[in-house]
Amino acid sequence: MVDAGPGSLYSSRAMDAASELRAYQALAEEVSLLFKEGDLDRALGTAEAALAAQEQTSEPDQLAVASAVSSLAVLYDARGWFAMAEPLHRRALALREETLPEGHPDTILSLENLARACAGQGNWAEAESLYRQVLAAREVVLGCDHVQIAVALDDLAACRQAQQDYAEAESLFKRALHIREDALGSGHPRLCPSLDNLAGLATARRDYPEAERRFADSLAAWERAVGPDHPDVATTLSVLADVVQLQGRDSEARALHERALAIREKALGPRHPEVASSLLRLADLQAASNDGAAAEPPYERALAIQEEALGPGHPRVAATLTGLGLLRASTGRYDEAEALQQRALVIWEKAYGPDHAEVAACLTHLADLRRIRGEYETAQPLYERALSIRTRNLKAAHPDLVTSLNGLAEVYYALGRHDKAEPLYREALAVGEEALGRNDPEVALALNGLAVLLSVQERYDEAEPLYRRSLAIREGSLGPDHPDVAVSLGNLAVMYDAQNRYSEAEPLHLRALSIREATLGPDDPHVATSLENLAEAYRAQKRYLEAEPLYKRALDIREHNLGPQHADLAAGLDDLAALYAEMGRGADAAAAQDRALAIRADAG
Repeated sequence: MVDAGPGSLYSSRAMDAASELRAYQALAEEVSLLFKEGDLDRALGTAEAALAAQEQTSEPDQLAVASAVSSLAVLYDARGWFAMAEPLHRRALALREETLPEGHPDTILSLENLARACAGQGNWAEAESLYRQVLAAREVVLGCDHVQIAVALDDLAACRQAQQDYAEAESLFKRALHIREDALGSGHPRLCPSLDNLAGLATARRDYPEAERRFADSLAAWERAVGPDHPDVATTLSVLADVVQLQGRDSEARALHERALAIREKALGPRHPEVASSLLRLADLQAASNDGAAAEPPYERALAIQEEALGPGHPRVAATLTGLGLLRASTGRYDEAEALQQRALVIWEKAYGPDHAEVAACLTHLADLRRIRGEYETAQPLYERALSIRTRNLKAAHPDLVTSLNGLAEVYYALGRHDKAEPLYREALAVGEEALGRNDPEVALALNGLAVLLSVQERYDEAEPLYRRSLAIREGSLGPDHPDVAVSLGNLAVMYDAQNRYSEAEPLHLRALSIREATLGPDDPHVATSLENLAEAYRAQKRYLEAEPLYKRALDIREHNLGPQHADLAAGLDDLAALYAEMGRGADAAAAQDRALAIRADAG
C-alpha cells in the first residue's frame, strides 16, 4: 500500500481550486453573453448561480466574490430594481475597499455603481456624496482634464439638477463640455451629449425657448456627426419635440416624434424599447390633446414591447401602466385605471422601495381616482402617505408638494372638514408660488380650490379675487380656450349666482359651455356640468322654458356616458322634477321623481 503523503493532499486541493475557478469563469462568461444578448432573465439566474458558486468554494477569493456580487447588482440595475441592487453594490464596494489599494479603478467603479443605484431611488443626498467621491478619485488617477472626468461631472451635474441647484449643475455641465472640446475637437460626436445636457437643464428651468435653441443645435451636431438616420438623432428629436409641445406647438411636436419613431423602427427594429419610448411620447401628445382614442393604441403597443424586452417588473413598464391608467381615467374607465395604477405601484415599490418619489406619484394617482369616484375616506390615507413621502424627501418648496397638498385639501373639503382643507390650500398656494412662480397652472389650481372653499362659506369678498386671479393665470398660461379656463369661469359664475348677480354670471356660464363643447366634445360629462349650472341659473330667474332643454340635454349626456341606471342620474332627475314642479307640471315632476327613486333603490 502506497502512502499518498501530504503533497498529494495539497495537489488535490489545488486541482479542486482550479476546477472551481474554471466553473466560476464559465458562469461569468455566460452571464456576460446573456446580458449582451438582452436575455436578462437567464442572465440573472446564471449570475445568482455564479455568486453562489464563488461563495461556496473551499477558499473564496474576495475579489472574485466582489466581481460576482457587482455583476448581479448591475443586472438588477438593468431591470430597474435599484432597491435590490443597492445592498449588493455596497457589499462589492466594501470588499474592494478592503482588498484593493486606494484609488483602484474597480473600487471607483463600485462607488459609481452605488451612486447610480441611490440616484435611481431618488436618494439624491447620498448619490451626490458618492458622485463627488468618484470625481475626486478619478481626478487623482487621471488628472482634471481627462475625457472620463467629463462623465463624472455629468453624473454629478444631473444629481444637482434633480435637487434644483441649477447654477452648480450648469457649471458642471459646461466644464464637462469644455473638457470634451479640448480633448476631442469641436466637431466630435461625443460633444453632443453635453449639448443635450445643457438643453435639458434649460427645460428643467422652464426656459423653453433656450432649451429649444440648444436642442436644435445638438440635433444639427448629431446629424453632422452620425448622419440623419442614427438612433442618437432620434433621441434628440424626441426631447426637442417635448420642448416644442410645452410651448403649445403640437403639430410640430408630432412631426418630430413621428420622425424619431421612423428612425428607431428602421435602425433598431419594431420591438426595441426605444421604439416604445417614441410610441409613448406620441401617445402622451394625443392624450394631452384630449384624443384618447388615438392615444390608446400606441400606449398598448409600447406596453407590449416593454414587457417583452424588459420584463413585466421593469420601472419603464410601471411608467407606461401609469400613463395608460391616467388615459383610461380621463375617459371614465376608473376600475381599469385603478387596476393599472395598482400594478404600477407594486413595481415601483419593488424597484425603488416604499419611500420613492415614483411611489408617491402613483399613490397620488390612486387617490385621485378614489376622490373622483367620491370615495373620500379611502382617498385620504393615500394622499397622506404620498404627502409624507414627499415631505421627507423633497425640499420645502417643491412642485410635487403642491400636487399632494391640493389633493388632500380637496378630500378634506369634500368630507366637510373645512378647518383642515383651508390651511392645506393656503400652504399649496405658498409652496406653488415659491417653487413655480406666481403664474403657474398649479398655483391657479390652489387658488381655485381655496376660492371654492371660501365661496361655500359665503366669504365672497375673499373668494372673488382668488377666482379672478386663477382665471387670469389659466388664460395667460394655457390660452383662452383651455378646459381649465372653463373650470374657473364656471366656478366664478356659480358664485355670482349665489349672490343673485345673474347678469354677470350668464356670459361666464355660456363661455364655459362653449369652451367645453369645442375642446371636449358635445357629449363630455363636463359639458353636462356646464349645462346644469346654466339651467340652475335660469330656473332661479324663473326662465323655465330656457332651463328645461338644458336639464334634459345634461341628463342625456350623463345617461350616454354612465348608463340609464347610474346613481349620478338621480340628482339630475331631482333638478328636473323641481323645475317641473315650479312650472306647475305635476305629472312630469312625479315621473322624474319616480325614476330618481327607482335608480336609488337599484343602487342600494
